[in-house]
Amino acid sequence: MKILQIPLINLRKQYETIKEDVDKNVLRVFSSAQYIMGENVKQFEKEFGEYIGVKHSISVGNGTDALVIALKALGIGEGDEVITTPFTFFSTAESISTVGAVPVFVDVRRDTFNIDPAEIEEKITSKTKAIIPVHIFGQPADMDEINEIAQRYNLKVLEDACQAVGAEYKHKKTGTMGDIACFSFFPTKNLGCAGDGGMIVTDDDDLAVVCRALRTHGSGENGQKAYNFLNGINEEVEEDKSEDNTVYNPLKYYNYLIGYNSRLDEIQAAVLRVKLPLLDEWNDKRRKNAEFYNRNLSGTKLTIPHEDDYVKHVYHMYMLQSERREELVEFLKKNGIATGIYYPVPLHLQKAYTNLGYKEGSLPNAEYLSKRTFAIPMFAELTDEEKKYIVEKLKEFDE
Repeated sequence: MKILQIPLINLRKQYETIKEDVDKNVLRVFSSAQYIMGENVKQFEKEFGEYIGVKHSISVGNGTDALVIALKALGIGEGDEVITTPFTFFSTAESISTVGAVPVFVDVRRDTFNIDPAEIEEKITSKTKAIIPVHIFGQPADMDEINEIAQRYNLKVLEDACQAVGAEYKHKKTGTMGDIACFSFFPTKNLGCAGDGGMIVTDDDDLAVVCRALRTHGSGENGQKAYNFLNGINEEVEEDKSEDNTVYNPLKYYNYLIGYNSRLDEIQAAVLRVKLPLLDEWNDKRRKNAEFYNRNLSGTKLTIPHEDDYVKHVYHMYMLQSERREELVEFLKKNGIATGIYYPVPLHLQKAYTNLGYKEGSLPNAEYLSKRTFAIPMFAELTDEEKKYIVEKLKEFDE
């Protein structure tokens, strides 16, 4: 049999399907000479907010910045504790540490890989201020139970939806169920740009003002509004009427808070505006690909993904489990099939968090999964030939 070469995610093939519209939009940005906080950014924020179903969408430079700024806006800081999962990308915990707080790791469900609500309460202390559930690999966490715990203990909920744009929990989109939520537009995400980008979403007017201020050095109209809100000042704020945020905006030289420099640029927004209307179609294709894998791999020695019947999983990654992961990954590589191991070291065992005192065995489910899980190719443009080839090779190894 001919060896096919199948990447984990095929961004080149995706670009080919939207090349004309992307190229046209990007060239318009160059023609306008407006590269920072221009019309594309404003329109994309509006369109994304309408898609998710929230009042406020605040674009930033990346998903990590989104988490940091959201935590700062929630008032999380030095000495506070934030509960989160150990089985996710480092930036979730890193953002907690960046604002001076301490991540407190809670073990995950073995079937969904998401934080286990049944384990949360015992980790709550007088220092706990928030919970960050991560909708891992595209599957929403158990938000009803998490929100019920948060309400009982007066905690904030920050949804890390960086891997789950378009996913749904009981017919509600991820990003609409906490106090605030964050998304990433890293190129490999289901909705990815051509560099990096992120979004903060919330229905809270005050949180939105603070986030808008923090993303641009705490300056200008939003900086003053945020300063007034945080200090109980009631005064009229000069409206920013500038139409140029690239060459010169005089209000940016008046600073009210210590913030960040984290903005989605016009080129990325132009690309994302082409992709957003296609997102549901792409997610549906991912789900159909997952159904094909599930149907053809059930009955093998592999553990296929579990999807709760009250969620809509969007399969940012299609994760399998194998007792012989390393051998299987090497076999697939020799047969031209790319894989990814997520996550080989759970966060509580990372060298960066040695000071927190976790040991092997502290969070057994996360540790179990870290030794077994791997991703196989998953993208909307997968062909029938590619899917069949992948399944055939997985079964060949399984024999």
